[in-house]
Amino acid sequence: MKSIKTSPHVPTRIEVKEVGTNRIQIVAYPFESGYAITLAHPLRRLLLGSSVGFAPIALRISGVAHEFDSVRGMVEDVSHFIVNLKTIRFKGKDEGENISVDYNFKGPRIITGADLANDVVDVVTPNIHLATINEDAVLNFSVVICRGIGYVPSEEIRNQVPDGFIPLDSYFTPVTNVTYATENMLVEDDPNYEKVIFDIQTDGQVAPLTAFKNALSVMHKQMAIFNTELNIEVPEINNGNEDSPEIKTLLQTIDSLNFSARCFNCLDRFGIKYLGELVLLSEDQIKNIKNLGKKSLDEITAKLEELGYPVGKEIPEDLMSLLKKKFSN
Repeated sequence: MKSIKTSPHVPTRIEVKEVGTNRIQIVAYPFESGYAITLAHPLRRLLLGSSVGFAPIALRISGVAHEFDSVRGMVEDVSHFIVNLKTIRFKGKDEGENISVDYNFKGPRIITGADLANDVVDVVTPNIHLATINEDAVLNFSVVICRGIGYVPSEEIRNQVPDGFIPLDSYFTPVTNVTYATENMLVEDDPNYEKVIFDIQTDGQVAPLTAFKNALSVMHKQMAIFNTELNIEVPEINNGNEDSPEIKTLLQTIDSLNFSARCFNCLDRFGIKYLGELVLLSEDQIKNIKNLGKKSLDEITAKLEELGYPVGKEIPEDLMSLLKKKFSN
């Protein structure tokens, strides 16, 4: 049965797990019905549109006048060379906005992304093929690499590149794929709550979790105009309110946490009935629980980590006072 509320439920759980190279899944829950997708869709757009990365924006090849030209002794024509170059993902070694790099190669050889790494830039896609040159060929070229966000077509930066350089369409985004899914979940006999699962992959310029944090930061900054101009007070989540979602989480009984029988019995005999009581204990206090073996200690440590309260985590003073008051009654 639906209950009357004066504010939506605030999610209290988040899980982050690596599922591949430069790929993670982030799971957050529980959301009110409809809230998960409300937040997930703009976050996906921000991940793809506001993540900062490096990309080549201009190219100059010795003896080449335009992108439809060719280079003596190189198998690829210039347009094919440009396509290959744009698929190579660079990473600047400093925070400079523009990096100009010169390259010189003599044949015969196959040139890949790995050959473009030097003291100025790294290449996070070393196996990408760039060009093949024969034994008589000499290939000299310069690349301007820039730091930016999103996609910028060559027409828009034509007046920003140095003379003699060919402007390139530039795709800066280091996030290669973002998907999200929502699932219904049960909370206190209500099956209409939701969890959201993000699947984020990057090209290696930035870690996926760093990209996600950046997207959250951008979202907060974009929304801050409303707080500033309209003088909106944003309440703290942990404000000592006994009805706050975090308090409800910490008042879960330990028999609902799926501990093993041995671990549960040790905690029960010690007088621990609620998650909050366990969270208030220091690492030494947990270790000193009678008959608690290493396996049970590891189980408790893992469970608290999973719930977002790792052993030793500092608890806000107002929250600690409220918990102590509740458990002393």
